[in-house]
Amino acid sequence: MHVTPNSGEAIGALPPLEAYANAPDLRREMHQVLALGAEREGRQAGPDTGPLVDATAAERAWLLRRAALMDRMALDSPGPVAAAAETAEQLVQHDRRHPDLVAGPHHPDAITLAPGHRLYVRQEYAAWTAAGRPGI
Repeated sequence: MHVTPNSGEAIGALPPLEAYANAPDLRREMHQVLALGAEREGRQAGPDTGPLVDATAAERAWLLRRAALMDRMALDSPGPVAAAAETAEQLVQHDRRHPDLVAGPHHPDAITLAPGHRLYVRQEYAAWTAAGRPGI
């Protein structure tokens, strides 16, 4: 029988300060996430330099960065808690469809207690930055 971890402790989740240790400051990250979103939706041209990036990996990088940004904002103020939960769920849905892109040790469905999968976002952001931020 597969035991599902039921807390941040059980899954070895990093505290937010550690998970986001290498994240840009909130203002800079907000501008970058907005620019990626505009590029993704065709409202802004992306950079023409560098190698082509896999579209699925790029989509995941955008979803992850957006979810991490909202999680970080919700840590500072209770206002964006619902938005943090919603963006985390969007990342989880993407990762369920593309499990090969999960970077951390636990699949999103293994983290059940955390409201809105925010522990999963932290796990994935820390693993993503440790891997050199693929997909961007």
